[in-house]
Amino acid sequence: MAEQIKKPVKITETILRDAHQSLIATRMTTDQMLPIIEKMDKVGYHSVECWGGATFDASLRFLKEDPWERLRKLRSGFKNTKLQMLFRGQNILGYRHYADDVVAYFVQKSLANGIDIIRIFDALNDLRNLESTVNAANKEKGHSQIAISYTLGDAYTLDYYTTMAKRIEDMGASSICIKDMAGLLVPYAATELVTALKSTVSIPIDLHTHYTSGVGGMTYLKAVEAGCDIIDTAMSPFAMGTSQPATEVMVETFKGTPYDSGLDQSLLSEIADYFRPLRDQALEAGVLNPKVMGVNIKTLLYQVPGGMLSNLLSQLKDQNAEDRYYEVLEEIPRVRKDFGEPPLVTPSSQIVGTQAVLNVLSGERYKMITNESKAMLSGQYGQTVKPFNPEVVKKAIGDTEPITVRPADLIEPELDKIEAEITEWKEQDEDVLTYALFPQVALDFFKYRQAQKTKVDVTVADTQNQAYPV
Repeated sequence: MAEQIKKPVKITETILRDAHQSLIATRMTTDQMLPIIEKMDKVGYHSVECWGGATFDASLRFLKEDPWERLRKLRSGFKNTKLQMLFRGQNILGYRHYADDVVAYFVQKSLANGIDIIRIFDALNDLRNLESTVNAANKEKGHSQIAISYTLGDAYTLDYYTTMAKRIEDMGASSICIKDMAGLLVPYAATELVTALKSTVSIPIDLHTHYTSGVGGMTYLKAVEAGCDIIDTAMSPFAMGTSQPATEVMVETFKGTPYDSGLDQSLLSEIADYFRPLRDQALEAGVLNPKVMGVNIKTLLYQVPGGMLSNLLSQLKDQNAEDRYYEVLEEIPRVRKDFGEPPLVTPSSQIVGTQAVLNVLSGERYKMITNESKAMLSGQYGQTVKPFNPEVVKKAIGDTEPITVRPADLIEPELDKIEAEITEWKEQDEDVLTYALFPQVALDFFKYRQAQKTKVDVTVADTQNQAYPV
């Protein structure tokens, strides 16, 4: 019997970003991360995902930390490991489209402060919304990984995904990620998808999934056997549930096979021992809800991400309408179809979900239409895989003609204006970008930062007369 060619699977560790974002609302602090990174640096991970996504907003808003300072500290500690971030294309790390000059500057500063790999995605899979980020990353000699948001629907065929993969390779991406944010990719479909992609492109394929539906580990097994190069996993204390499959489990799964990662289980065990008390603390504090730790099969039944399900329940509870839950779940696919059948990921998941709730509770479909729904139906988020329902478009924006150009083409350069607005508070170049993304949150943080240094809280000071209450 011929000896099988060895093809060790590479591991991207998510515990410092997506794992705690998924399980404890992005509340892991920098001080909780730093003591363990020396050991993590010895593991031999392909990369450690540690920045971007919701961590930027959460650091400022809830933890009163400078996200740029976190990145610099992590870079200082990880001497041998590539650091990775998640980047929402033209949305950067915010919730609207930004001008190209802001996107390019953010990429430049991310790489300068320590990021090696930028994973870039767009909620609608509109590749036009990724061009500026990819061009900026390539210019700065960074690794640009473009993610395809994976979803289901009659438009999302193997041909759709292979065509997109080829376009991504032609754009100059360094690698491709299959971003299965809802845990919808089942094992044998993963075999088909990865096989098709590997026969279409020559750049590496990474698979990112969530354990929400319970099939994540099996999906990784079949994907790696089909040729997937990299998988995203989380250390066991913050794995599974709405997070990723456990790192140690996947390492053991491939041990002794041609896909053996070669990672040291004893070292991984020491790292898990460090994070376990943090998990227990999160449970005791109520930050880690046991409900997000199990399997939610409704994800597969309704094709709705786990986080979206919890948001829907919260909205209905606020309206004393929890009994309408299943009506809303049935309405979501209808709204999604009206909106061009987009993947359900931030921000499209929130837009579709909220509109479905309104349609059910108001007693008439589209009697009330959110501003975000109007923006999507007018093309302000980009192009969807299918056309919008013209009747719904008419209700939402009347005779206004939806835009068909790349949305950012209509946005004037913003950097100079932003720089002028925050002269008083700027302590580092990166502050301009922090303010660009979250103006009010950034100002609150800048005032807090100043108060920590001067011991004067400017939020209660009479700055005009330079007086402070005693």
